[in-house]
Amino acid sequence: MNKTYDRIDELPYGRASDKVISGCMVLEGGGWKGLYTLGVLDRLMENDINLSSVVGVSAGALSGIGYVSGQIGWGARIDLTYRHDINYCGIGAMRRDHGITGFSYLFNDILKDHPLDEKRLMDTRRRFAVSATNVITGETEYFEKGHCDLFRAVQASATVPYVSAPVLIDGKPYLDGGCSENIPLGWARSSGEKKIVVVKTRENGFRREVGLSKLTKAMYRKYPRFLKSFEKSASDFNRVSDELDKRSGDGSIFVIEPSREVTVTRFEGDLDKLGDLYRLGYDDAQDKLAALKAYLEV
Repeated sequence: MNKTYDRIDELPYGRASDKVISGCMVLEGGGWKGLYTLGVLDRLMENDINLSSVVGVSAGALSGIGYVSGQIGWGARIDLTYRHDINYCGIGAMRRDHGITGFSYLFNDILKDHPLDEKRLMDTRRRFAVSATNVITGETEYFEKGHCDLFRAVQASATVPYVSAPVLIDGKPYLDGGCSENIPLGWARSSGEKKIVVVKTRENGFRREVGLSKLTKAMYRKYPRFLKSFEKSASDFNRVSDELDKRSGDGSIFVIEPSREVTVTRFEGDLDKLGDLYRLGYDDAQDKLAALKAYLEV
């Protein structure tokens, strides 16, 4: 298995324009399926589709960083370079961050070689929020830039259950936002934006199996509200997916989703598959571009 993606030099590179368009971008999670989202966002940035509000959960929260900072190819270049670096994903991450993803390695080390435009990221013209699940209450909580430690909130949002310790924010434990809300449509509805664009990481028609495993119940038995929310998240996802099908059909919400079945797993290690998924998102966004611009009235 290759240690780095052998087509890394083919990834787009550049900066998005300063143009900001009214609308809310909603980014689903999905682990390494988030490469699809990165492909979509890179194509949109290349075409001046920089929405004024962004909300992401889990991998969607990580993807949102590069989108709001306007750095085309930034997120994909990091993921496809460091996927097999044990400090980014593996035993090194476990040692440093008590979880499967090396957030301290990302924010303290990788950013030295792949600098983040933090000034643009924090530009007040664009809102950016991420969601995480409060382990005590089981509730979804949103953290918005300018009102929190954004990198800490992103870490909480993308901290995978089972293999990671909760992230403490103000003394409260949090895990992956997807444990309570897989598609953060709740924040989008309250954002005040009239136009909503949702980027999904699973193909149309995909629905989740309802119920919790014995392992889940055993691991989180001390947190009954979290378990209740976790169990409900699957049926909520299915309900929201039905709603998105309906609302994309009547034109009230715009949905970009994989045009074919996604076989990439949450912890996918095959770089060719990950690269292909990125390219699928990049191409799907191009196919949707004219319709998206009409929806956004730009």
